[in-house]
Amino acid sequence: MGAPNPANDQGKNQLSQNIAQYLTFLTAGEEYAISIVKVSEIVEYETVTTVPGAPAWIRGVTNLRGRVVPVVDLAVKFGLPASRITKFSCIVITEVTFQGENLTMGVLADSVSQVIDLSADEIEQTPPFGTRVKTEYLLGMGALGKKFCLILDIDKVLSADELLVVTESVVDEGRSNDTIVDPQAKDKHFETGA
Repeated sequence: MGAPNPANDQGKNQLSQNIAQYLTFLTAGEEYAISIVKVSEIVEYETVTTVPGAPAWIRGVTNLRGRVVPVVDLAVKFGLPASRITKFSCIVITEVTFQGENLTMGVLADSVSQVIDLSADEIEQTPPFGTRVKTEYLLGMGALGKKFCLILDIDKVLSADELLVVTESVVDEGRSNDTIVDPQAKDKHFETGA
């Protein structure tokens, strides 16, 4: 047995740092990918409750072990017809960063494909044309044999302003169900004509 070679170990560490894993899934006939570090789990598509006043691309909210999780339909977000629910439909639960906090969001997928390993050299820049997705939503394009998958920057897809609208509508919906009205405030509201 020879002594361990630190140069070889360093080479292996560099190689593993340059390779990242992505979960690929289908939505509206396109294959997308999200960094596996942003994915916490994949759940079966079951009951999704519609939230009045939420943007059209919010399919609704689902109950994930007692937590309210908004579910995004990427097809609608990207200007396409709403996704049809099939037996393969599922929700990819992701952690997105919003104002320094992690929020849990669900992404509706027609089906989940696979987990792929991509090195930095295997990720191509997104051309300024040819995709239905705004280029600022993309980190690049990953080669899958002869075709490509679009690698989403999920934090930008679910941007700060839009997340604020969603989280406010979900919180407001929860409050409206158990709000106690102060009679004096109610009278003042009607007196001012508001």
